[in-house]
Amino acid sequence: MPDIIISEFMQPSAVDDLRRDFDVHYDETLYKRLDELYAMGQDARAICIRNETEIRGAFFDAFPNLKAVGRLGVGLDNIDVPACQERGIAVLPATGANEVSVAELAIAGLMMLVRGTTYFATPDVVAGNWPRGRLIGREVSGKTLGIVGFGRIGRHVARRAQGLDMTVIAADPHVPADDPVWAGMGVEKVSFDRIWDSADALSLHLPYTPETHNLVSAEVIARLKPGTILVNVARGGILDEAALAAALTSGHLGGALLDVFATEPLPADNPFRGVPNLILTPHIGATTDEARIRTGHMIADNVRAVLTGTIPDTAIV
Repeated sequence: MPDIIISEFMQPSAVDDLRRDFDVHYDETLYKRLDELYAMGQDARAICIRNETEIRGAFFDAFPNLKAVGRLGVGLDNIDVPACQERGIAVLPATGANEVSVAELAIAGLMMLVRGTTYFATPDVVAGNWPRGRLIGREVSGKTLGIVGFGRIGRHVARRAQGLDMTVIAADPHVPADDPVWAGMGVEKVSFDRIWDSADALSLHLPYTPETHNLVSAEVIARLKPGTILVNVARGGILDEAALAAALTSGHLGGALLDVFATEPLPADNPFRGVPNLILTPHIGATTDEARIRTGHMIADNVRAVLTGTIPDTAIV
């Protein structure tokens, strides 16, 4: 039986690094076959996963010797962290490895949507049409970006937005007003009420928890300024998807980019069919060539550390 099981995609060079020191079973589709996964868990001391493998309930019975869960990403929705802590299992998120990738997608979506339909004109232009009159958009320069959740990724987004001459405000009850990050970055800490009322664009960077469920509710969406752009590259369930679709259809909001959804993949009855000024991507914010390399090797190094007696600073224990 293997020392380490990898049940979802991991950078091959990182898998090879682990194989130099451990018996590794790597199958990026193993998460789909729970009976097979559980059958080989008896002796495993570590497992590396993305967001499909559920670390909860019966999993723990099948993995009695587990010491580490390497999370090839940062979201912990699929991991029962308290149960891991009770059992002395270190949870190892890839803290910092994919921040740039997520921030860049947020900024790319923001710029496309503020400029309007300009970036979707290719079929018209190729066909010989010249629809300049309906492609007059806006500039991001001088606009106010509200960042909801001012953690590591939110701060990357803030720096990039400031480089575009945007004013940045942020709401995060978990970052105290006296934290030097506010003055150091030149970002004003505001309340949720203030951010809903003031922002020309909103970028969400929160974990999904009971407290953040539908934080951006139908009521919040209704009070946003006309033409507001909304970007969610954080977690599904943070906003009311049906209310967002309705606000885009009515023209109240200027556009939205969603990389994450309450149900993934989208169900057949999702509210987004035919909705204008909407960019949907399949939860790829953290997925770039560079991020995969950083993430894979970070998790390989951290799993090795735990199995050889060292707890990394970013571990949750």
